[in-house]
Amino acid sequence: MQVKNSHLFRFIVFVFLVEIVLPLSAQEADQPNIILIVTDDQRASALGHAGNDVIKTPHMDQLAREGLYFSNAFVTTPICAASRASILTGLYERTHDFTFGTKPLAQSYTDISYPRLLGQAGYHTGFFGKLGVRFENHADTALFDEIRTSHTNGYFRLVDEGRKHAHLTDITTDHALKFIDEAPADKPFCVSISYNAPHADDQSAQQYFWPVRFNGLYDKVKIPQPELGRPQDLAREPTFLQDSNYMGRIRWHWRYDTPEKYQRMVKGYYRMITAIDDNLGKIRDHLEKTGRADNTIIILIGDNGYFLGERSFAGKWLMYENSLRVPLIVYDPTTTPRKIDDIALNIDIAPTILDYAGVKKPRNVQGESLRTFTAGAVNKWRNEFICEHLFDHDFIPRSEGIRQHDWKYFRYLDRPDSEQLHHLSDDPQEINNLADDPKFADVLEKLRKKLDSQIRKLDEASF
Repeated sequence: MQVKNSHLFRFIVFVFLVEIVLPLSAQEADQPNIILIVTDDQRASALGHAGNDVIKTPHMDQLAREGLYFSNAFVTTPICAASRASILTGLYERTHDFTFGTKPLAQSYTDISYPRLLGQAGYHTGFFGKLGVRFENHADTALFDEIRTSHTNGYFRLVDEGRKHAHLTDITTDHALKFIDEAPADKPFCVSISYNAPHADDQSAQQYFWPVRFNGLYDKVKIPQPELGRPQDLAREPTFLQDSNYMGRIRWHWRYDTPEKYQRMVKGYYRMITAIDDNLGKIRDHLEKTGRADNTIIILIGDNGYFLGERSFAGKWLMYENSLRVPLIVYDPTTTPRKIDDIALNIDIAPTILDYAGVKKPRNVQGESLRTFTAGAVNKWRNEFICEHLFDHDFIPRSEGIRQHDWKYFRYLDRPDSEQLHHLSDDPQEINNLADDPKFADVLEKLRKKLDSQIRKLDEASF
């Protein structure tokens, strides 16, 4: 009887492995774990791998070397609220119609967001950090299996769960790692880690706050002065951007209006990014130690670009490259690393996540999956995109434009007489506005019409 029972037990174990464990292993192979890291106000050049020889970002640099590094990555709207809604949905701002001061993100857009679709596909989903989006019917409470959001009122000087002087960047990571450890073993997970850093604390004269372990970092470094930071560079701007009431000028005075303040502020901004980088290293170490590294996709993107004194501006909002360009890395442990120069956008994040999860992209989604590049060069890919900032604010002008590889055209919606045309190949710093040059009248008109046509298509998008 003991022999027979032993055989019976082995048979039961065999059936269990075939029927239960093996199918789950196959599912995990088809549906990798996914980590999305979003930083707040990290511009494209605030990364060692991008050629910045001052900032210390060894873990981001390693991720870029080991993954797909997109050297021409942009946001379609350079402000956190609209950009984060675009990251969630894969839609342009004028389609999802959410930014500061608007109604909450409509349910129809929430229904096609990557967390909703991943949850339906069997993923265990979590969100930690700055959400930055309000949802119709408070849908965010059911959008993730676990969600823990942070707020921006004094948000870098917290005492959390009895931990004195804890920094929100560290706290956010700890919550995300706890979520990973407690995720169901029979499901893949997708966790969004959305840091408030390196956003300034706008209510404080100090502006930038970092974990105390980075006190003194960069103290012996002299930050180079900003390009186009001279008075004559500001003088080239439209008069309404030179005005002291423009928010970019207001915040410039907060941060950069003396050489001493500029050094202090940029070093603080860099320390906050180095703190994020340190946490990325902690995340990757944890994945290695827990055996998840080989089946986990990591995507890192900034939510918008940032002026560090260029043109005597601070903040973002405008259609200049400083404001639109962001770091973007897609790390896929199964893919050959390489640098990609094609245009990548924040609206590509949702379809990329869905693609890795094996979920079909909804027909309405306007972004494209960046996973396409894992197989090599892509023949048919975008060569232009619409950029826009539709936030209705007294001190920030609304604008819209079209950005191609060689040309950029944009206009200010409340100033119909103010247009800008830049030949990026010859003028990457966007110094020379060719809109009034008769030699480029044909280019100007062509791009006007193309922008109008693209906007009509977006306005006609239906859900």
